[in-house]
Amino acid sequence: TPEVPQNSTMPLDNINQGTVAIEASRAIAEAQGKLVIAKRFPRNEIQAFANMKKACQRTGLANKAFYSYPRGGETVSGPTIRLAEELARCWGNIDFGIKELSQDNGKSEMQAYAWDLETNTMSVQNFTNPHAKEVKGKIKTLTSLRDIYENNANMAGRRLRARILAVLPADFVEEAVAECRKTLAGKKNIPRVRKMVVEFEKLGVTQEMIEKRLGRGLDTMTAEDLTDYIGIFNSLKDKNTKVSEWFEYEKISTDISAEIDQLQTEKEQVL
Repeated sequence: TPEVPQNSTMPLDNINQGTVAIEASRAIAEAQGKLVIAKRFPRNEIQAFANMKKACQRTGLANKAFYSYPRGGETVSGPTIRLAEELARCWGNIDFGIKELSQDNGKSEMQAYAWDLETNTMSVQNFTNPHAKEVKGKIKTLTSLRDIYENNANMAGRRLRARILAVLPADFVEEAVAECRKTLAGKKNIPRVRKMVVEFEKLGVTQEMIEKRLGRGLDTMTAEDLTDYIGIFNSLKDKNTKVSEWFEYEKISTDISAEIDQLQTEKEQVL
């Protein structure tokens, strides 16, 4: 199919209408097929709850189940996209995903959606994502295809999480969150705190910085504290927030602290 150049004024009549019709028919047939299968094999809600409980008892999932970010002097937390995807799998008969509808003039038109095939309940969000990111307080235009892809995937992932959670039953999500917290609380704290400190140090966060924010020694960390800091770690690891938004740098030099943030930003661009 011939591509239409960016900023082109080529009339729609020049687009291969046959290809458009074929793709439209294929999409309709695919959607109808999913609905038929969902009706033929309906979900077992009792089994879905059992599957969710079992999944949330896995430490690997529980460690990635929460995110946190600062807002207005408070910490906002909730289920991550990883937990949302797992819950959709356990609930069953849910189609979800991300689509790039178009890309031109330094921006992408994106769509995040979740569709409960049994109830025909759909949650959709269309949004525009500019090919740019903030670096040291300045907006940097992205030109690398990889940078654009990763930026789109990052922004779309947040919206996809909300769309999945919108079609799942609220009590199903609440029980999953509670089960993940029980899984984290059920493990011995000290070894897990030590492991957490090692992982934080890879992001430029020292034990002293953690203790200063906590207001006491790490040996006093409760299961609830640990859950909160896991959310902070996930937020930093996923590059949704920066170290300086959570922790105070040791008073060695304000220049060095600025360099740490810059190195973190440069590392994101290289990876």
